[in-house]
Amino acid sequence: MFGIVRPCTHRLTDGLKTQWMAHLCGLCLALRADHGQFARIVTNYDGLIVSVLTEAQTGVTGAGRRTAGPCPLRAMRTAPVARGEGARLAAAVSLVLASAKVRDHVADRDGLLARRPVAAAARRVARSWDRAGARAGHAVGFDTAVLVDAVDRQTGIEALAGPGTPLLVVTEPTETATAAAFAHTALLAGRPGNAEPLAEAGRLFGRLAHLLDAVEDQAADAEAGAWNPLTATGTSREEARRLADDALHGIRLALRDAEFTDGKLVHQLLAHELRASVDRAFGTTTCSHGTPGPAQGNPYANGGPGAHGPYGGGSGNPYGGGAGGPGGPGGGLPPQFGEGAPKAPKPRGFLAGCAMFTWLFCTCRICCAEKYEGPWSRKKREGCCHKGDCCNCNGCDCGGCDCCCCPCDGC
Repeated sequence: MFGIVRPCTHRLTDGLKTQWMAHLCGLCLALRADHGQFARIVTNYDGLIVSVLTEAQTGVTGAGRRTAGPCPLRAMRTAPVARGEGARLAAAVSLVLASAKVRDHVADRDGLLARRPVAAAARRVARSWDRAGARAGHAVGFDTAVLVDAVDRQTGIEALAGPGTPLLVVTEPTETATAAAFAHTALLAGRPGNAEPLAEAGRLFGRLAHLLDAVEDQAADAEAGAWNPLTATGTSREEARRLADDALHGIRLALRDAEFTDGKLVHQLLAHELRASVDRAFGTTTCSHGTPGPAQGNPYANGGPGAHGPYGGGSGNPYGGGAGGPGGPGGGLPPQFGEGAPKAPKPRGFLAGCAMFTWLFCTCRICCAEKYEGPWSRKKREGCCHKGDCCNCNGCDCGGCDCCCCPCDGC
């Protein structure tokens, strides 16, 4: 998986989580159906936004959903998944995105791609994905040539860029490509009036994608001697952050000009999760899911990154060491671990526990399940993110933005 919008699912309400997973699985299955099993590896978080945008404009219909069979990544459960033109457009965009990413790694001679035979094989794979993306795009009336052209122009622009070159000159091809993909969702949904605002949202989304990739890779690129937009143009991180914040604000304004049948998931992804992605790239926030804090992994313990959050230190913090809390003096253990609790089942052996841990980790149950069985001890555990809040009011940062009609609980 790759992409800049990577929501931690515990920040989504149950309904939005189900919708998001429906689009993610729908993209994966659309790739398999049209392009074979191997194509599923290009499933990415940003590509599925195209599918989300399409459905947000048409609304959920019976024809837009089907029940998929069991999958290991869904803990072998069936689930409703998105289908139709939105998913197929997302597949086309994902194939071209993946092709561009492979070409970029080949150009940078990353890892094994520094070897000519491996690089040659990677180029062949990228060309095949370009052709597959073109076929998929043609099926839904979208010309992927604009995406391929953007990838080709990017190489020439980077070769000419140097100190003093405006950073937005470097991000322009990505902006053009994403603008075209976002605007086409309006045509698929039969809402041509949305094409202009969605093109603007897509242009700014492409700018953000390019900026955040450059910010996250700058240190590694410097160490490897690879080309990086910020380093090459002499752009400071402060200027990059200003451009990112402007893009975030512009996306929100553009979305307000578009008409949606149900825009809750779009709003969550492009207003709130995108803000979280910017903060994560610039290191200005910490999510309880991604980075454990002090005190045995409790991000809300005294002095931790969430010390001033809704679970700050003191007796009111159910996860801290304050008096009366389950982890503090006098608080004792929760009832399920205290006297009278049922006898724990026999622990698993080392290898069986490793297998169970792998399954729990791959299905995200360790993170987001309300309850799960410990892989070795078989004791009942609670998902580490089940009660976590990464930001204000259950995942919504509306206090500092221009959002309208925010669906987040508590806002």
